[in-house]
Order: sequence, then structure tokens, then C-alpha cells
Amino acid sequence: MGPAVSRLALPLQFVRFAAVGAVGTLAQYAVLWLGVEFAGLGATVASCLGYLLGAVVNYLLNYHFTFRSARAHRSAALRFCLLAAVGFALNAGLMAQLTERWLWPYLPAQLLATGLCLLWNFTGSRLWAFREQRRAV
Repeated sequence: MGPAVSRLALPLQFVRFAAVGAVGTLAQYAVLWLGVEFAGLGATVASCLGYLLGAVVNYLLNYHFTFRSARAHRSAALRFCLLAAVGFALNAGLMAQLTERWLWPYLPAQLLATGLCLLWNFTGSRLWAFREQRRAV
């Protein structure tokens, strides 16, 4: 891979990651909105349920599209689940703090949580969860 191509690889990968994340985020926000507005759930609970659905969507699309991982699903899924568990805790903690303690409206709170989780998830996915396994020589 030439220098020009390698300089573009990370930004293009991030764009693919963000596009995939938009699909997962749409799933999360749909569950959040439906949970709060129609099911009477608290914002933190609805956000967490949506996060779980979004994580499934994100794993499948990131594995096949964003990172085109050759790592076995058993390994990649385990790593992704551990990464997503930290993201889940980050999302839940932020939503609880912002909506329950600071009384923010749930959508602006979720937007902030989503932005921070995006940075966490991209970095962890790229550097750890979907990173190619090095072959012993």
C-alpha cells in the first residue's frame, strides 16, 4: 500500500464506521424514543435497551463491512462484547447522570453519550476487537 493510500485508509475506515454506527444509533434512538414516549420507561433503561440492539447491528456490520475482519467470529465477538460492555457502562452512566441528576432532556443527553461512545468504540474496534491477528513466523 502506497503512502497516499495508507493516509486515506484511516479516514475512510472511520467514515465506514460512522455510517455503520448511524444504523446502530438509529436502532438505539428508536428504542429510546419508543421506550420513553410509549412504554413509560426511564430514559436510562430505554437507552440501555437500545444500546444492546445497536451493538448487535454494529457488530455484524463492522465485522463484515468496516473492518472486513478475517478474525474468527468467536474471537472478534468476544472482544467486541467486552468493548461494548464498557461502552454500555459509559452510556448508562452518562444517561443516568445527565437525565436523573442534572435533569437534562433525554435526547440531548443521548447525543452527548453517543458522541463519547463513538470515540471509545471506534478506537477499541480498530485497535483491538477487529484487528488482524499477527501470524507467528
